[in-house]
Amino acid sequence: MLTEYFNHIRFAYPLVFLLFSLIPLMIFCYARAGRKSTGSLRMSTLTAPGLQNWKSTFVHLPFIFRLFSMACLIIALARPQTELRQELAEGKGIDIILCIDVSGSMTAQDFTPNRLEAAKKVATDFVNRRLTDRIGVVIFSGESFTQCPLTTDHSVLVNAITNIRNGLLEDGTAIGSGLSTSVDRLRNGNSPSKVVLLLTDGENNGGLIDPQTAKEIARTFSVRVYTIGVGSDGYAPKPIQTPLGVVMEREKVSIDEKLLTEIATQTGGRYFRAKDNEGLAEIYSNIDLLEKTPVSLISSVRKQDKFFPFAAAALFFLFIEMLLRLTVFRKFP
Repeated sequence: MLTEYFNHIRFAYPLVFLLFSLIPLMIFCYARAGRKSTGSLRMSTLTAPGLQNWKSTFVHLPFIFRLFSMACLIIALARPQTELRQELAEGKGIDIILCIDVSGSMTAQDFTPNRLEAAKKVATDFVNRRLTDRIGVVIFSGESFTQCPLTTDHSVLVNAITNIRNGLLEDGTAIGSGLSTSVDRLRNGNSPSKVVLLLTDGENNGGLIDPQTAKEIARTFSVRVYTIGVGSDGYAPKPIQTPLGVVMEREKVSIDEKLLTEIATQTGGRYFRAKDNEGLAEIYSNIDLLEKTPVSLISSVRKQDKFFPFAAAALFFLFIEMLLRLTVFRKFP
């Protein structure tokens, strides 16, 4: 713990440490003075021999405390201090909604460990790269739900993404409901740029709002939609709960790429297809580049002096030295 404390300390006046060269000089002068006074030492007849031997053993103790006091004083004069560096990101961010499919098919394991967990991982990484943007999360399956409203508190946002799981909503794939809820979260914002990242692995088969209607709503409010189709080609293994336990079944990958492409192109966005974890991560990186926000980092440094413990230690050792010289090691005429 003490080592960690000193790792964070910097000294404002490091040249003061040159005063440590005085300590060997003090030791030399003390030793020389001791040799000169050896012949003139007298033993008091009132002092018991045992006490005299004890005092002779620790006769240099006051001088040692003086050296400790000198060392602590030099460190205090060097002005130890800690530095707290802060970086504040400034810039006009954009409003982004992460619209994530949480239907049963998202548990398919053609991604590691499955599609939903892979989507949560890349969404979290994306959030951590967007320093000044307001971001929210909408989830959908047979219906839609706002998991987290627009916020700049990324810790709250990451926690909301972490808590996403399958089974929170009625099963199905309501792409229109998910998109319309996302646009509703964005429409009252003052940001000059509004974006939805819609991720799904299926075809629309539910919800109260048709995807075409949701697309027109997005266009009306100038919301740009990037659509992402998630799933490998052919068939994917999917866990199915049965009375005998969980079994793996192969399910055909069915993504309505035509619909997703249409939604993206007509709202000013792009359609992407992810077939594995690496491809999904690359898609989010590409979108991150497409939706860049000018950010300026302002660095500030706060310094806090830490000399007081060393100054207090110097006074303590000096007090102990004086106390010993005036009591135990007091010299009588």
